[in-house]
Amino acid sequence: MAVKKNWTVTHSCGHEVDHDLSERPADKRASFARWLEGRACRACWLAEKSGDEAERAEWLKNKRAEEQQAAAEWAEQYRMPPLDGPAKAVPWGERCRHLLVTGAYRVLVVEGSLDEGDWQQLEDQARTVDRASWWIDQREASPADLPELLAAAVNDADARTSENPY
Repeated sequence: MAVKKNWTVTHSCGHEVDHDLSERPADKRASFARWLEGRACRACWLAEKSGDEAERAEWLKNKRAEEQQAAAEWAEQYRMPPLDGPAKAVPWGERCRHLLVTGAYRVLVVEGSLDEGDWQQLEDQARTVDRASWWIDQREASPADLPELLAAAVNDADARTSENPY
């Protein structure tokens, strides 16, 4: 029996669309159809994209500036070291570090059972990770995983001896 070529996908916007996936390899069609389910349909995507690009770019610029300001103030308040990396990666890494560490505090201390003394040790570990790329790589991690991630980063000899510092 041949693998089906036409898939009916219910997109995240709620629209049901028939897709011809015959141009994709047979073993990749099901996973691509699942990927499509997490996206808006083409019509909704185009409607969303049709807004004023200059307005959207200005909004994004302002949003990033606000996030960067909050990250800088937080880093200064909690004595976080400056990050190393390429000029474009450092601000991004700072924002990622800010979001991950503040999220971890909320999950582990405020909502969880970690006490302030243990949090202080975790925060000290976070100060030792000064590579912007590491924080960017962890941007989608669960804040609850921060202790394990930091333990791995602190104990990772390869990261400290790599010829590529970024």
